[in-house]
Amino acid sequence: MLKKILLGLGVVLILIQFMRPEKNESNDNTYGISTKYNVPEDVNHLLKVSCNDCHSNKTEYPWYSKVQPVAWFLNSHVVDGKRHLNFSNFTNLPLAIQYHKFEEIVEMVEEKEMPIPSYTYFGLHPEANLTQDQQDKILDWSKAQMAYLKATYPADSLVRKPRPKK
Repeated sequence: MLKKILLGLGVVLILIQFMRPEKNESNDNTYGISTKYNVPEDVNHLLKVSCNDCHSNKTEYPWYSKVQPVAWFLNSHVVDGKRHLNFSNFTNLPLAIQYHKFEEIVEMVEEKEMPIPSYTYFGLHPEANLTQDQQDKILDWSKAQMAYLKATYPADSLVRKPRPKK
């Protein structure tokens, strides 16, 4: 009986290798954050190594992304990450949402919620383990972009409109 179960599991593991999620490799930056906002090279590097795999249109996939069910797990993180924040289509969002996204970046970095722990488990992506100085660079940059928006646009354009009640 145990042999049949193991054989069945082996067949399932082999079969699922042929079911692959679509990869996030379009690299379309038509509305990328750097098309409107000043992103210094050091901040851009930090975003690239610690954020962009899940928050842009270009994911650098590790070797283990070719193995199922790991690829599904990674894909769910990328899809969810892009749903919350996508640096590649950032400027296509309304100004109030852009401002709010900068607020969220500040909140997530200050509370050390990003990058998520599973991104750096087992020594993976060690460059994403940001030092306090690196976190401060991202925080300072985000706050500077918020100040730029406040100085450039009317205050009411930076406030999200409440959703109508159903």
